[in-house]
Amino acid sequence: MIVTAVPRFKQVIREVWKPLTLLFVWDVVVTVTYYVLPYRAPSLPFALFGTVLALFLGFRSNSAYQRWWEGRSLWGLMINASRSLARATRSYLSQPEARDMMRSIVLRQIAYVNALRCQLRRQDADSEVLRFLSEDEAAEALARTNVANGIVDGTGWRISLAQRNGWIDTIQQASLETILIDIANAQGGMERLKNTPLPNQYRFLPTVFTHLFCILLPIALVETLGFATPLGSTLAGLMFLAVLTIGDDLVDPFAATVHDVPLSAMCRTVEIDLLQALGDRAPDPLRPDRHGVLW
Repeated sequence: MIVTAVPRFKQVIREVWKPLTLLFVWDVVVTVTYYVLPYRAPSLPFALFGTVLALFLGFRSNSAYQRWWEGRSLWGLMINASRSLARATRSYLSQPEARDMMRSIVLRQIAYVNALRCQLRRQDADSEVLRFLSEDEAAEALARTNVANGIVDGTGWRISLAQRNGWIDTIQQASLETILIDIANAQGGMERLKNTPLPNQYRFLPTVFTHLFCILLPIALVETLGFATPLGSTLAGLMFLAVLTIGDDLVDPFAATVHDVPLSAMCRTVEIDLLQALGDRAPDPLRPDRHGVLW
């Protein structure tokens, strides 16, 4: 996620120079043709076309942002649930003989959020899980298709084992299971966002209409703007292309791009909070890189 107040000029140019160049070349062709050939541009209701297209693109961008914000909200719930799980586990499993179980549950939660981050970004999760769990403890979860869900299942089994050993009662077990349910619900929401794209009509039609509008725009403006058509038409077309691109950037909040939800930073937040709850040394928070991007 870009966290600087104003995007860097190089980043902006990197993303827009191709469509900007194509727009400008086409506008120059239309302008030259207008002055070389004896033709007059047809009268088209471009104000009406532009208004309808702007509404269409605005609605699409709002839908994409709602998906992005839902992804961020679900990760906020995940952070809170992780803290609650660690706090309750430390409180309930305070006996000396239950200390290893308590540490195991808390470390498994750190491994879980990192595994979930990797799954959502379509990355390998094994190395992240093994940073916090031994190979024997992680083997069952790593053998599953859904590694993160396997880790949560293992945590639930350990909570049940703690109850059978008499370290917690059934009320405390139910309290911890409620937190695991919240974690599972948040993961399900994230997987829904990742695996369910916007309907094809939301992605295909705005793209076609926007490019068609940019093609026809200089034809309608050349008689009014004359030699200024390449500049005016390119800037106007760029505005519509920018709104179209915004929707494409936000539609997948877990795409591992500069525009997605900063999953790495949030996983680091969970890691810091839970390690400090155990009394262990914690790493520093992640900071934006030199391009102003927080991953």
